[in-house]
Amino acid sequence: MATEGMTVAYLRVSTSEQSNEKFQADILKFANDKKFGHVDFHEEVVSGKVHWRKRKIGALLDKMGEGDRILVPELSRLGRSTLEVLDILKTARDKGIAVYDAKGNLELNGDSMQSKVMATMFALFAELERDFISQRTKEALKARKAAGVKLGRPRGPGKSRLDPHKEEIIALLKTGVPKTKVAGKYGVKTSTLYNWLKKNNIRVKSAL
Repeated sequence: MATEGMTVAYLRVSTSEQSNEKFQADILKFANDKKFGHVDFHEEVVSGKVHWRKRKIGALLDKMGEGDRILVPELSRLGRSTLEVLDILKTARDKGIAVYDAKGNLELNGDSMQSKVMATMFALFAELERDFISQRTKEALKARKAAGVKLGRPRGPGKSRLDPHKEEIIALLKTGVPKTKVAGKYGVKTSTLYNWLKKNNIRVKSAL
């Protein structure tokens, strides 16, 4: 097999207690069997919660291009979810970068039948995962509602452009300035001013 193009191995563990030694051995054996030649190893200890574009895999994909290869001990090492792995594989495919899974002896290069079948399977898994996430979210909301937790936007006055001028508005109203004039001064409708006064429990007698 040809050795043209850059060949890199990406190794990620989520804790410092884990080791990449076995992964290194597996990838070197895989690369030798495929006659890929020199393998440039890139390792990192990082949680899967960190988005892939902020990890070394993101930097690698940025600098790699057509004809290059990325070797991983298994596809699950790429990302924290099927959706993220699919996103990484799509980015690699769009740039002409082949991805190899040493454990599963998989080759995802965008051209082979195996690659096309895997892409279809990943798309299916991604769709299932989105459905599961949606289902879990609905079930969680239902459980919180059953437990008496109030859902939705918290009630309260909220933020208003009038808030920073509260003391000044009260002073103007107390001096008898009509509410229509006060509302106009701060660029709001009179109804908005009335609602704001009500929400903030401000009672000041003044002209309309």
